[in-house]
Amino acid sequence: MNQSSPIILIKNATVYSPKNLGLVHLVIAGGKVVYIGKKCPSLGDELAVQTIDAQGQAVIPGFIDGHTHITGGGGEAGFSTRVPPVPLSQFTRAGVTTVVGLLGTDDLTRNTESIIAQVYALREEGISAYCYTGGYHLPPTTLTGSVKSDIVFIEPIIGVGELAISDHRSSQPTLNELLKIASEAHVARLMTGKAGILHLHLGDGERGLSLIREALSTAEIPARTYNPTHINRRKALFDEACDLAKQGCWVDVTAFETGDVGYEPAEALMRYMGQDLPQDKLTISSDGGGCLPCFDQHGHMTKMDFASSSSMTDVFYQLLDEGVKMEACLPFFTSNVADLMNFKNKGRLTLGCDADLLILDPKMRIKHVMAQGQWHVFDQQIIKKGSFEE
Repeated sequence: MNQSSPIILIKNATVYSPKNLGLVHLVIAGGKVVYIGKKCPSLGDELAVQTIDAQGQAVIPGFIDGHTHITGGGGEAGFSTRVPPVPLSQFTRAGVTTVVGLLGTDDLTRNTESIIAQVYALREEGISAYCYTGGYHLPPTTLTGSVKSDIVFIEPIIGVGELAISDHRSSQPTLNELLKIASEAHVARLMTGKAGILHLHLGDGERGLSLIREALSTAEIPARTYNPTHINRRKALFDEACDLAKQGCWVDVTAFETGDVGYEPAEALMRYMGQDLPQDKLTISSDGGGCLPCFDQHGHMTKMDFASSSSMTDVFYQLLDEGVKMEACLPFFTSNVADLMNFKNKGRLTLGCDADLLILDPKMRIKHVMAQGQWHVFDQQIIKKGSFEE
């Protein structure tokens, strides 16, 4: 596939912005969507236009994976279990065109410096990438000495996380410690216009979201600052999270298997959609690159698996296969995440937005992937790989 065409015309596309725009035509130039309309524009041959006929198939915004271990996770069963950095094509083949990287349990051998370096590497390879400062533990690992100054002065850093609560691996933060970190994130948002969120890992602990509820009832920090993830790992935790969404928190489902104790991700999304809840306050992420450990009652790990962004995409397919309308579920993967992250040009297909898009085939599976106006996957073949991919 020729990547040199400066202008791309996508004809006869059923565009979901995520709203269904019907059958329209798009023009991509300079990495942006510069035209969407019912009338197919006439573009001269001298412009070296590449034309793609979507033949009525769905064109949707690229997915935003808001929780992924871009430097690799793991390390909980020794140094040999440290997962390597996630390669570019593992994101793009899953339809992910924007990632937000973070540190997990291992915020010692991996740090803010290393995650920023990986953000820049992914950007050089052609997708949009951002990250959090901090990790599971307090005091948080930072680059400049504080969470607030990291967010304010380091462009790719948009918040702090994933700070662990209700988990035996956490640093067991107190209410005052949580409020101090949340305050720094909130003030940084006011100063910069970034997301300024406190992204919170939720473990299996029975305390659940009690610390966040206490924070909301104690201090004046806005509810949108607190962003709990893994909310589907236990059924009671999911119910708690639904109540938090009513108070203004964005809550995040993880695309991992939960067994009988929790809700599988597709089921969690459908349960949420079936309730009178703010539909713009729910997102889904993959935990890609991170480990998926199982522990016994003594805290000993019994088995470990590793996540990939493709698990999130599989949930998307499952929802469509079960009859969920595109307009109902697509925001969880796109516009809701963009709104949470304050990504003004992401998560939607509108005039002037970034040209991050997916073209689906007749079976509603990903056929083509474009990031920043460049094809990364075409006819389900990876045509752009990372620097060290074979």
